[in-house]
Amino acid sequence: MEEICALLYINQYVREKSYDVIILDCAPTGESLRFVSIPTTLEWYMSHIFKLERSLAKIAGPIIEKVSSVPIPRDNYFQNIQDLFNKLEGIDNVLTDPKITTVRLVTNPEKIVIKETQRAFMYFCLYGLCIDAVIINRIFPDAVDVAYFEAWKQAQQHYIKEAMDYFSDVPIWKVNLFAEEIVGEDGLHRLAEALYSEINPADQFSQEKPYQFKKTANTYQLSIRLPFLSKEEIGLTKHGDELIVTVGSFKQHVVLPRTLSNKKTPGAKLTGDQLVITFEGENQESGKIR
Repeated sequence: MEEICALLYINQYVREKSYDVIILDCAPTGESLRFVSIPTTLEWYMSHIFKLERSLAKIAGPIIEKVSSVPIPRDNYFQNIQDLFNKLEGIDNVLTDPKITTVRLVTNPEKIVIKETQRAFMYFCLYGLCIDAVIINRIFPDAVDVAYFEAWKQAQQHYIKEAMDYFSDVPIWKVNLFAEEIVGEDGLHRLAEALYSEINPADQFSQEKPYQFKKTANTYQLSIRLPFLSKEEIGLTKHGDELIVTVGSFKQHVVLPRTLSNKKTPGAKLTGDQLVITFEGENQESGKIR
């Protein structure tokens, strides 16, 4: 419910045009991905299951209640879901429009944290969000010259170099570890001065869309940015006007333009961090990733 409430507020502010900048401080990767996947999940439920469930409850509900004590939802239950969906309608376009929304990933120079940031980078791309910067936090400053921390400093520099290589196509900002915990307005001012002294934090530093359609000769192509993956980790299925991309336990349903809904997908190719799906001819189903 926290994620849904946040989406409701964002959509309300956007509709009312009652904001300058909205900053949403997301939780670690798992909860953040649940947040960004809600619009897709709700859209799929409303278009594939909701009407059927509502009709079945109306028809079968009175019969079931006569022979069973299992409670059957009344129509006002389904109306509440419809009202919620109406309030959230359009939020997916807000989140996936790089001119409106961007993501900034915050990481630390440690092995596991860098790996988690790679995973977050990939999943945010899967759900169509633009990442415009990576912030590496809690770096030991050069002034820390105590021998006890030397191995830590060397390890941090190693992982900073790895992060610079992994995320080289977006701006990377580095912030030293402060001598005390950053809390309160004064602490935030010090952090802001260290991070944004020469730039406007409200600016956008990338507007690259993770999903791009293009036409080449007699074929169409959809490119999806999916970094840090091998072809064995990606599942791809086409049903009607939907392309279903699966990575692990996460699914993204991509609604295809009408011109592509009846075209075959003879295959897909993973080149670098781009999954390129080709559409040609008539009719569908699954393609094989090369």
